[in-house]
Amino acid sequence: MSEETITQDTFMPWSEEEKKSLPPQYGCQLLLSDTSMSKLKDPSFPTDAYVVVYEENSKSYIDLCRTRKVSSLFDLYYDKFGPNAIKKIEFGYGRKSPKLWGVKPKEIKKK
Repeated sequence: MSEETITQDTFMPWSEEEKKSLPPQYGCQLLLSDTSMSKLKDPSFPTDAYVVVYEENSKSYIDLCRTRKVSSLFDLYYDKFGPNAIKKIEFGYGRKSPKLWGVKPKEIKKK
């Protein structure tokens, strides 16, 4: 195997450190990284999530990200992967209110 093949097979688009630094820097939250369309179609995600399709090293990746402004999402992917990497940004399939997404129901105490 050549060195180029090894790096293409082991390429990870987002490190854990990058995932944690996204919200303060760009106002975006990465929900799913390098996922499939079947996982994206889960209606339990919030309505403010976007599907981002991009290419890196001639391989397509699909992410699901939350953001208030699509321009912030574009800036994030442009800064990370460069020009011509972003192929598509579209609305996600989530149906949950962003205010209620991720909120755990209160525990009911027994009397």
